[in-house]
Amino acid sequence: MTQFLIVLATVAAMELTAYSVHRWIMHGPLGWGWHKSHHEEHDHAFERNDLYGLVFSVIAGGLFVAGSLWVPVLWWVAVGMTVYGAIYFILHDGLVHQRWPFRYVPRRGYFRRLYQAHRLHHAVEGRDHCVSFGFIYAPPVDHLKQRLKQSGVLKPDTGRRP
Repeated sequence: MTQFLIVLATVAAMELTAYSVHRWIMHGPLGWGWHKSHHEEHDHAFERNDLYGLVFSVIAGGLFVAGSLWVPVLWWVAVGMTVYGAIYFILHDGLVHQRWPFRYVPRRGYFRRLYQAHRLHHAVEGRDHCVSFGFIYAPPVDHLKQRLKQSGVLKPDTGRRP
């Protein structure tokens, strides 16, 4: 039971970490060089932004090693990071950005809110004034739309999906 709670707490901590990294590093001057590729249209399978997933994978791998050799609790933290990574991959890359061969747009509930919130994140040109930086938690869509209207920085509607 303790291991399950460690994994669950790590998944929650990873959402807070991902929000912070996405908001202040990826959209900041330090990390925009990699993340910018995620906000631009392209026709290739990989983006420079995918390097962030590689960085987190290396960290999780290091925690697996450290947990196996020295501090067993770190192994379960690494499991939690890996679970978060899988959730991110399914929800963000699969559901929202449809980087898989199947297409599914949710019509209601949590998945629709998540889908809409992340689409609104991409409704802004550039790195400033974006909304919704989390990957599992999505703020209310009406609140996000209101913030975007107030900022006055929405992209012109091109009829294409970001």
